[in-house]
Amino acid sequence: MSGRHQQVEAAILARRERVNEALPEELPVTRPEHLYEATRYLLDAGGKRLRPTVLLLVAESLLDVEPLSENYRDFPTLDDGRADVLSAAIAIEVIQTFTLIHDDIMDDDDLRRGVPAVHKEYDLSTAILAGDTLYSKAFEFLLGTGAAPERTVEANKRLATTCTRICEGQSLDIEFEQREAVTPEEYLEMVELKTAVLYGAAASIPATLLGADEETATALYNHGLDVGRAFQIQDDLLDLTTPSEKLGKQRGSDLVENKQTLVTLHARQQGVDVANLVDTDSVEDVSEAEIDDAVARLREAGSIEYAEDRAQELVQSGKENLEVLPDNEARELLDGIANYLVEREY
Repeated sequence: MSGRHQQVEAAILARRERVNEALPEELPVTRPEHLYEATRYLLDAGGKRLRPTVLLLVAESLLDVEPLSENYRDFPTLDDGRADVLSAAIAIEVIQTFTLIHDDIMDDDDLRRGVPAVHKEYDLSTAILAGDTLYSKAFEFLLGTGAAPERTVEANKRLATTCTRICEGQSLDIEFEQREAVTPEEYLEMVELKTAVLYGAAASIPATLLGADEETATALYNHGLDVGRAFQIQDDLLDLTTPSEKLGKQRGSDLVENKQTLVTLHARQQGVDVANLVDTDSVEDVSEAEIDDAVARLREAGSIEYAEDRAQELVQSGKENLEVLPDNEARELLDGIANYLVEREY
């Protein structure tokens, strides 16, 4: 592991600890205990906290402060005001967790982050309520940053629009499972909606709350869109190449469930019969040997390399949008995180 890679991982870890320390305060287990235990369950199970890390680093870069030198609860704005950017970061993380809970319900997945999915650990009704609670809490947190009212309204508007787009992306993802022909452009649109818009929100909301101009906020949003799409492409690749125990769920589940990815779309264009790469449509029944054989076929078709190259192109485009930020250590860390998103192994 390179020194730069270690520095990026250390930056993520330090900000993850800040978020993790604040979660019990923001989301205490109160009555009804069963609901709030389920609400906290997946958050307490772990997660890299990449999106809140991006949000906090953007705030640090905008104000050109030394990383981790400021109190995130009382962070300076560009016009000498104050804002609680940690609450904004937590809002982004709980929206992410809300989407994971509902994704697992729709896919009936057994595992998430190495533990039983919320609807498996508790029950379906409780899992739905836990996801809904996280969704509504996110807006409470974003309303409580203390930023100027007009900035708070704009930030909440962006988060609300983001949530709508996530639902649109999830709907397209489900639709694509039933379609034989999906274009790479359609796939990238779906990925933008389902995954990338939350990275866009994470990168742009601090600019809004802290008083940056619209040009800066837009560039940061576009940064998030590009690296978010690259992140999802890498996620699709990891689903094929990372061992199940490291991934936290069954390897190859996307392939078994016939989910459209940039890898499988390219493979179809090369004449690969993607639908029959494995002999089962049950994630529980697929064998590691079947997944190994399927991955070998995809490599031979050049499809895995194609997806890797596309992810790298998006990361490069996303990094160019960071030029609106001051040239400082926080911006360098954001640049490094963009690289990390397509170099990570789980």
